[in-house]
Amino acid sequence: MLYKTLTVQVENLVATVTLNRPDVRNAFNDVLIAELTSAFTALEKQDGVDLVVLAANGKSFCAGADLTWMKAMAGYSYDENIADAQQLAKMLEILYRFPKPLIAKVQGDAYGGGVGLVAVCDVVITSEETHFCLSEARLGLLPATISPYVIKALGEQACRRYFITSERFSAAEAYRLGFVHIICEPSGLDPSVEKIAQSILQNGPAAVIECKKLVQDYASKNIDAALVQDSVERIAKIRCSKEAQHRMKSFLEKS
Repeated sequence: MLYKTLTVQVENLVATVTLNRPDVRNAFNDVLIAELTSAFTALEKQDGVDLVVLAANGKSFCAGADLTWMKAMAGYSYDENIADAQQLAKMLEILYRFPKPLIAKVQGDAYGGGVGLVAVCDVVITSEETHFCLSEARLGLLPATISPYVIKALGEQACRRYFITSERFSAAEAYRLGFVHIICEPSGLDPSVEKIAQSILQNGPAAVIECKKLVQDYASKNIDAALVQDSVERIAKIRCSKEAQHRMKSFLEKS
């Protein structure tokens, strides 16, 4: 499928979804939001795709909201704002709940909603030149729609600071806070993404999907009898799967 605001390429089990609005620093508008929703909905069901890389063209990864789009929203009523915000919320939830591994390849700055895009990814790899900024408060707004994901990924205390100060912070600081997993020189982005992708692809595809779901399901739950029992049932179920049986047999035969 052809898109106006992004490209999708599939090669060797890896799909690369690339934001392609470099002239406006890959800022969000209603079209980009709709196309990301469409692309990831399709990739979830697409055979021959075990992993997705989210990337961007140009100097910036994503500058947040498009200015033209923001001007159009300025006169929206409350109900119109609700409808508009629901589209962004839906897209972010689809990316967060996307069952296959999702790697963020962040080659440039991410502001506002761009930080939200990074936050929904499983592995975040950035250029050392990248900066992040949650700049909504400067406009009298707040990062409400992205906040469930940013708070999870960046941490409560860091969000207390950066939500209310709108300060820029570096890739190095994001790494220190655990928001970013790998920092490299710009020329090292592709090799770093390839290395992580290959590490993932060596694993059982079904197991990887279940591992991702395990973290999402358990991250905010208390350890109680129901959770422990659920963990027992999950391991028992996957041990009986064809993938696990085949991989365990192969491993044991080589030992």
